[in-house]
Amino acid sequence: MVFSSNIFLFIFLPMILLLYYNPFCQSRKFRNVLLLIASLLFYGWGEPFFIWLMLISIIAGWQVGLRMTAAATPRKRKLWLSLGAAFHLSMLFVFKYLTFAATQLGLLLQKDFSAIQLALPIGISFFTFQLLSYLLDIYYGKAQAQQNVLHVGLYIALFPQLIAGPIVRYADIEREIVSRQETRQDFTAGMIRFSYGLAKKVLLANYLAVIAMNSRFIAGQEPLSVSAAWLGAIAYTLQIYFDFSGYSDMAIGLGQMFGFHFRENFNYPYISRSVTEFWRRWHISLSSWFRDYVYIPLGGSRCSRGRLALNLFIVWSLTGFWHGANWTFLVWGLIYFLLLILEKFTSFTDHIGIFGHLYTLLAVITAWVIFQFPDLEQSLSYLSMMWGQAGNPLFDERAVHFLSNGWLIWLMGLAFSLPLYPWLAAHWRCWHSVAEPCLATILFLLSLIATVAGNYNPFIYFNF
Repeated sequence: MVFSSNIFLFIFLPMILLLYYNPFCQSRKFRNVLLLIASLLFYGWGEPFFIWLMLISIIAGWQVGLRMTAAATPRKRKLWLSLGAAFHLSMLFVFKYLTFAATQLGLLLQKDFSAIQLALPIGISFFTFQLLSYLLDIYYGKAQAQQNVLHVGLYIALFPQLIAGPIVRYADIEREIVSRQETRQDFTAGMIRFSYGLAKKVLLANYLAVIAMNSRFIAGQEPLSVSAAWLGAIAYTLQIYFDFSGYSDMAIGLGQMFGFHFRENFNYPYISRSVTEFWRRWHISLSSWFRDYVYIPLGGSRCSRGRLALNLFIVWSLTGFWHGANWTFLVWGLIYFLLLILEKFTSFTDHIGIFGHLYTLLAVITAWVIFQFPDLEQSLSYLSMMWGQAGNPLFDERAVHFLSNGWLIWLMGLAFSLPLYPWLAAHWRCWHSVAEPCLATILFLLSLIATVAGNYNPFIYFNF
């Protein structure tokens, strides 16, 4: 079930809200149990077979947390942490990476392991990292082990952030699980935030996806012109931003409607002046997870240059493979490793001023080309078209078609990737009281019309 579907917007969400705010059942226990049951139904709608996997993971994480707390010595605490981490990472490896590993081993040994084909459970990367966050926060003393397994289950399975994040730290919502306060102000703000996210998805990302998919399809048949290839790459760059940030906005808004406050996951990443800044603004919950739980424990940047390079290599190799079992994702991660090494060792972005924006956008767009194709050969072929190395013309009628048929989408996509919202909130006195609610209502109604018409596709990050 996806947020931009008819079943969610017209049946699931209204029913949950009516039951949750039922005046006859306002106890915290009732509301938590309701959210947990609703979350399991939400997940089971698309993954009925894999509910057992989530339940086993929740119970295992709950038990390991309790045993770490009860451990008499630091050595036993570390042992329980290691066992818990190994269990959850093993589950992730089996379902997400075993098929890929078997294929690579088969190529190496010249044997057929094609029989090893396992389906990828939706959201496994996200709820695995949340379970690891739970165990690590307990181990480092940032949170207390939860005695009630239902509370651990609610933290992991809470439907707003279950499928594609943001990755929520247990320490951030530990108190809210037990004693949150739902307010009218939070509910209103959550509705507005959800409306923005829905509009990003169905009014922008889905239409940009058509241009991006058309450019990829045509490129597989015959060379695109340089301009058409660039337009396709820019369309995907905007599509993945509005698709994923739209999901994050909806998740944050839904959480707020039920009294939870999740951290921001995007902060206008395409205005960055360096790749380093880009990754402080893009998928913040993932980059901060790797920073706090991998990069800093490895030594961070307070070490020799050689060790710093090794730390970054490990982090970005893992970041690449986190997105999927494919060599293109590893190459994508290593591209950012090389760019970050360049920036940290030379600090050249401090001296190029406005050209830092251009450099960052070129780097990010190029990396997204690698990211979006299933193999490196297709990625390199597309990049050769973008840079005119395939003998293709500079401009053709397809570029005109991409621009003329979607000029409004292009304009809105470019405009809303800039920080217009903070500017309006700061300079328009009646923004919060009048303009914003009216805009959110209009966007929500337009999004409903687009959804009813069937113009939606699954979120990109469902694949990861």
